[in-house]
Amino acid sequence: MKPRHFITLNDLTAEELRSLIQRAIELKRMRADGIIYEPLKNKVLAMVFEKSSTRTRISFESGMSQFGGSALFLSPRDTQLGRGEPIEDSARVISRMVDGIMLRTNDHETVTTFAKHSKVPVINGLTDRFHPCQLLADLQTWFEQRGDIKGKRVCWIGDGNNMCQSYMNAAKLLDFELTIACPKGYEPEQSLLDATASHVKLFYEPKQAASNADLIVTDVWASMGQEEEQKIREDAFVNFQVDAALMSVAKPDALFMHCLPAHRGEEVSADVLDGKSSVVWDEAENRLHAQKALLEFLMK
Repeated sequence: MKPRHFITLNDLTAEELRSLIQRAIELKRMRADGIIYEPLKNKVLAMVFEKSSTRTRISFESGMSQFGGSALFLSPRDTQLGRGEPIEDSARVISRMVDGIMLRTNDHETVTTFAKHSKVPVINGLTDRFHPCQLLADLQTWFEQRGDIKGKRVCWIGDGNNMCQSYMNAAKLLDFELTIACPKGYEPEQSLLDATASHVKLFYEPKQAASNADLIVTDVWASMGQEEEQKIREDAFVNFQVDAALMSVAKPDALFMHCLPAHRGEEVSADVLDGKSSVVWDEAENRLHAQKALLEFLMK
């Protein structure tokens, strides 16, 4: 039987996604109550990192440990992955020795190719196109704070990047409205805009997009690998900071999220990031609980 993979949110049905979110909330409660639960005892997760990480590495490694299993950190610097071995061969070999594989890579095709040749579940821990694990945490945070997201208005401010594109998939899957505000030239992929047009609207003016929003989300202006574009992006995004003025056009009880790390004074003002509307610290913690629910779903 072919393993289930988690490459984008579209690998789940809406029912499965809602079930995962509720399970993450339950697992969070169990940990707070000190309940020992080890469904993955003696299981091993291989973690392949082409990009550095804080939240992704700690949450997956801690999650496997809390579940009674273990995690292996694999860097291209220390394995044949960085020395020209074909991805297909690496997938065939690694998947014969472990029970699951998580990859955080530069190129989305690396993960899709890995999954095609793996005998065990493959999880996308981040690529240049999608970051579905972060969306699990974001959605868990919303559900904890406000209940189901169906019918709500979510606003994305900034680059049409992997986070934005994951929100686009989530909007269609869970039936909420997503408004995107980005500078011209930084839009999400056109094919994805076409596929999610029933739930996604694109704007070039932040206040238009943020109007009456239930949730406002942003990310850094220059992601890992785009450092040489920092100055160009600062100029392009100068009017796309999430600040108190922008939050004021959203609903009075609107929440603010950011996948972190954040640059106060760039994509978000300090008073918003550290203010009462911000749930970024719960959001960051929920990477652990949401991914535990995912690991249980795929590997148990």
